[in-house]
Amino acid sequence: MPELPEVETVRRGLEPVLSGARIRRVVQRRPDLRFPLPERFVERLEGRTLLRLDRRAKYILGYLDSGEVLAIHLGMTGRFTIAVPGGANGTQLGEFTHEAGHDPTHDHVVIETEVGATVTYNDARRFGYMSLIPAHGLAAHPHFKALGIEPLGDDLTSTFLARKAEGRTADLKAFLMDQRIVAGLGNIYVCEALFRSGLSPNRAASVLARRGGKATDRGERLVVAIREVLEAAIAAGGSTLRDYRHTDGSLGYFQHAFAVYGREGEPCTRPGCGGTIRRIVQAGRSTFYCNVCQR
Repeated sequence: MPELPEVETVRRGLEPVLSGARIRRVVQRRPDLRFPLPERFVERLEGRTLLRLDRRAKYILGYLDSGEVLAIHLGMTGRFTIAVPGGANGTQLGEFTHEAGHDPTHDHVVIETEVGATVTYNDARRFGYMSLIPAHGLAAHPHFKALGIEPLGDDLTSTFLARKAEGRTADLKAFLMDQRIVAGLGNIYVCEALFRSGLSPNRAASVLARRGGKATDRGERLVVAIREVLEAAIAAGGSTLRDYRHTDGSLGYFQHAFAVYGREGEPCTRPGCGGTIRRIVQAGRSTFYCNVCQR
């Protein structure tokens, strides 16, 4: 499943085409994706101007001049392609490592703008979904009301993590992947952030807090590591996306910079460590770490 940097990469790819654009025509080719598409979906989009594109956790949010928000979740295989007048025909926003192929029979929603751009949503497995939500009620909507803070926002501090982690016996990996605490962090980037901060995924989350909920040095290191790894992945175009071309034509993909993820049995990259990357399974997900320098 695409993680936060991949979703942000797609959002940035859509932004030049959709932000500020008036939607001329919408083609809906089936009644549902993972969930039923909203009632009068086409009618509520056609003729509207998309004021801006934001992101919340792993959702892309299109704010419409009607006061509604088009919320999009890519699921496992959701893809967007763009065709613009005089430009590349059918440019896909990122070619995913776990490629599902681009079978046009899975083109489920097509959005055409007033200036002639076409944005096509393709989803082979239909685990993605779209909703139309009043902007004033977005935070209270079932998709969003339980989400935690944004990992790249100002709310992510060592003090915040300490308050949430005090007395917690859950391991650090599970703690960080709890979307009710920090929204948008996934398996890849949790593994990488824990490595950068020198913390074992097996440690109890309570190591981030002193008595009374005060932050520890471990928490300080972890906050820095989370920000660094996410920002680096966004700059590279994500990690489950490959061959993503930036606006300057350069290729970017973060998977070649992984320190631990997918590197079971390989030497640790930390200078002077001498350890070997191990793989364990936690809550059904693979965890990669160095048991020598991550403590």
